[in-house]
Amino acid sequence: MNIPCILIPALVGLICGILGYLLGKMNSKGDDSLALSLQADLDACKANTRNLNAKISSLEADLASKATISSQQSFTAPAAPALLFDAALATTVYGKKIKENDLKIVEGIGPKIEALFNAAGITTWRELSETSTEKLQSILDAGGENYAIHNPSTWARQALLAYQGKWQELKDWQEGLLGGKE
Repeated sequence: MNIPCILIPALVGLICGILGYLLGKMNSKGDDSLALSLQADLDACKANTRNLNAKISSLEADLASKATISSQQSFTAPAAPALLFDAALATTVYGKKIKENDLKIVEGIGPKIEALFNAAGITTWRELSETSTEKLQSILDAGGENYAIHNPSTWARQALLAYQGKWQELKDWQEGLLGGKE
C-alpha cells in the first residue's frame, strides 16, 4: 500500500474539518449579535406600542369628557345660510313672474320632468344644483323612453345660478342653450 495515497486525503480532510469548525464558530458569533440587535428592536417596538396605547387611551378619555360636556349644553349647529329669493329681480330679468324653486325655469325642464324630479325628492333649485348629472339621467331613464332622450348636463348649473339669484347670468346663458343642451 502507498502511504502518500492515504496520508494526503487524510490531511486534506483534517484541514477541511478544522476550517469548517472555525467558519462555523465565526458565523455563530455573528448570529448572537444579530439576535441581540433584533431583540433590542423588538423591545423598542413594544415600548413604542405601550406609549401609543397610553396616548390613545388619554385621547379617548378627552373625547368622552368633551362629548359629555357638549351633550349637557344645548348646542345647535348653525345651518347653511339660505339665500333669499328676489322675485322682483327675477320678474324684471325674465319679464314674467317667477315662483321660488320652480324647476321649470331651468332650460330643458318642463312640467312632466319637474313632476318626475319632485317624485324623486328634488323639489328646490338647491337640491337640483347638488344632484349629479348621472343621478338626474337615471331619474329620467326610470321615467320611460320619452324622458330618456333629454340631456341634463347643464341643469345643475342652471339651478345653481337660479338658487344664487344670478338671474341675468342665467338668462344670458340660457339664450345660447337649445333644450338645455350646449
